[in-house]
Amino acid sequence: MVDLIPRDVLFGNPERVSPRISPDGTQLAWIAPRDGVLNVWVAPIGPSGVGWDAATVVTDDTDRGIRAFSWARDGRHLLYVQDTGGDENWRLYDVDMETMARRDLTPFDGIQARIIATSKRHRDEVLVGMNRDNPQLHDVYRLDLPTGELVKVIENPGYAGWVADEDLAVRGALAPLPDGGFDLLVRDSAEGDWRTLVTITADDAPGSDVLSFSGDGRSLLAISSAGADTGRLCRIDLATGEIDVLLEDPEADVAGAVLHPDTRDPQIVEVLKDRTEYHVLDPSVEADFKAIRALHPGDPQPVGRDEADATWLIAFTDDAGPAQYFSYDRASRAGSFLFDSRPELSRYDLARMDPFAFTARDGLTIHGYVTFPPGGQRSGLPMVLDVHGGPQARDVWGFNPEAQWLANRGYMTVQVNYRGSTGYGKSFVSAGDREWGAKMHDDLLDAVRYVVDQGWADPKKVAIYGGSYGGYAALVGAAFTPDVFCCAVDIVGPSNLQTLLETVPPYWKPVIAQLYRRVGNPETDKEFLWSRSPLSRVHDIRIPLLIAQGANDPRVKQAESEQIVAALKDAGIDYEYMLFPDEGHGFAKPENRLKFYAAAERFLARYLGGRFEE
Repeated sequence: MVDLIPRDVLFGNPERVSPRISPDGTQLAWIAPRDGVLNVWVAPIGPSGVGWDAATVVTDDTDRGIRAFSWARDGRHLLYVQDTGGDENWRLYDVDMETMARRDLTPFDGIQARIIATSKRHRDEVLVGMNRDNPQLHDVYRLDLPTGELVKVIENPGYAGWVADEDLAVRGALAPLPDGGFDLLVRDSAEGDWRTLVTITADDAPGSDVLSFSGDGRSLLAISSAGADTGRLCRIDLATGEIDVLLEDPEADVAGAVLHPDTRDPQIVEVLKDRTEYHVLDPSVEADFKAIRALHPGDPQPVGRDEADATWLIAFTDDAGPAQYFSYDRASRAGSFLFDSRPELSRYDLARMDPFAFTARDGLTIHGYVTFPPGGQRSGLPMVLDVHGGPQARDVWGFNPEAQWLANRGYMTVQVNYRGSTGYGKSFVSAGDREWGAKMHDDLLDAVRYVVDQGWADPKKVAIYGGSYGGYAALVGAAFTPDVFCCAVDIVGPSNLQTLLETVPPYWKPVIAQLYRRVGNPETDKEFLWSRSPLSRVHDIRIPLLIAQGANDPRVKQAESEQIVAALKDAGIDYEYMLFPDEGHGFAKPENRLKFYAAAERFLARYLGGRFEE
C-alpha cells in the first residue's frame, strides 16, 4: 500500500498559488498563508529573477483568506474582493503598494461588488458593478483609484451583464428575454442609443459568451453556438452585424482564448475535450507556445503578462501533481520555474486520471474520468461516484484533490459529465432540461453500470458523493435509487426544488428564466418539482447519509438541509449532519474543510472499508 497522504497536505492551505506580475514587470504577487490565513505577498523581480528573500505580505486578512486578486492598471494598487462568512456579499478592497494603506472601496452593507473592466488607457479608473440601489441589479460605477470616489455612470434597467471597451466606455449589455434567451445590445459610444446586435436564443445561452471588444472598438469577440451545436469563436462587426467564425470544433465548445493585450485579437484558443486542445491563431506567438509546451507535460494555462508583453506567467495542470507555475521570457524563449502550489505532495504516490466514455441507455454518449488507487489493482474496487455541481459546469482532467484523497484511501473515483453539463454543445446541455432527478440521474446510474460491467467496481460498495447539484444527486441517489448505493454524502445540496427556486439570491433575477427552463417553474410546476425533490421520497431512504451545510449559503439555504435532516430524524433513518456557522456555499476556511473531510473519511471507511487517517 502507498503511504497515506495527510488530509492537511491535500486540503489545507496551499504553500503558494495564483502568481500575478505587475504591469511594469518589476514585481510578482501571489497568494500564500500568513498565520494560517491566505493573504497576498509581493516580491521584487530583478535581473536574476524573483527576490523571494525580500517577499512581504501586503494584505491583512485574518478570517476567510483572500482567494483572488489582481493588479490595478496603475501598477500601484492591488484589488481583491471579500465576503463575510460565505454570504457572497462581496466588497471590493485595495492595497496601496507605496503607502501600504488598505481601503474598503465599497463600504456598504448587503451589497455585492464586482469588477467590470480595467484598461491601461485609463490607469487610475476601475468600472465596478454594484447592486446597492436594487439587490437584483448591478449598476455601473466609475471608481477613481487615487481618491476612492465612486460615481454611478449607468443605472441598470434590467440587464444581466455589461461589456466595456478599451476606453472604459460601457458599450455592450445583455438584456434577458422571457424565454431564457438574451439580446446582445451594443452602442457606438458611452452616451449612444442601445441597439440589438444579435439575439442569443435560450438554447444558445449556455454555449455563448462575450469575450471582449476589439482594440479599435469596431467589433466584438464572442463565443456563440448560433448556427451550430458547439460554441464557436466569432468576430461580430458592430456596424454590419456580420459574423466571422474564427475557430470551431464539431465535438466541443471553445472554452476560452488568450487575447493580444492591445488589439484584443485571439492568439491562442482553447477547446476542452478529455484534455485541453490548443489552437494558435497568431503566428507571432507560435514559437512561444511551442517553447512553453516543452517546459512541462501538463496542460498550460497563461495566467498573466506584463504590459511590455515580454514576460508571461504560465500555470501547468497535471493529473498526478499540483499546479506548477513558470515565468516565460519571450526574448530568450526560456522558462523559469517559480513554484508549485503544494510541494509536499511530491513525497507521495499520486494517482492518474483516465478519461472514459460510455453510451447511456438512450444512446447519448457520456464522458467522464476514472481515478484508480495507485498500486495497480483495477478490479472489484469500492467506488465513489463524485458528482460535479452546477449542473451547467463540467469535470475536467487535472489535479483534483478529492479524487487523489479518495484514491489514496483505496477507492476508485468516477466523475461523470452527465447530460446538462457544459462543454459538449448546446444539444447536450438541453438534453438535461427538466431532467433533474430523472435522465440526468440515469446517466449517473449508467456510469455505475458501465464500470461494474468492466469489472472495476464492486457493485455492493458504491457511494455517491457531491456538492451543490452533486449534493442534490447524492440525496436523489439515497431517496430514488437506494439499492444502487451503500451510502451518500451531500454537501450543500437542495432537498426541495420548490423551496430552492423560491429562495435564490436576488441578483440571479436577470437570469432566472434560464434556471426555470433548466429545472422548472415554481409558480406553474409545483407538483413536478416536488416529484423531483428528494424530500418527497425521504421514507424510501435505506442507506446512511452524511449531510454538510454552510449556515450563510445564499444559493442553497440552510433550510434545504434542515428540512431533510428533520424528515430523516422523524423516519428513524441513519444520518450525520454537520452545520458550519461561518461558511456559505462550500468551505473556504481550511479548518472547516479539514473537519469535514475527517468526518467524510470516517463515514466512507465505515461503509466502503477503505483507509482513513486517525
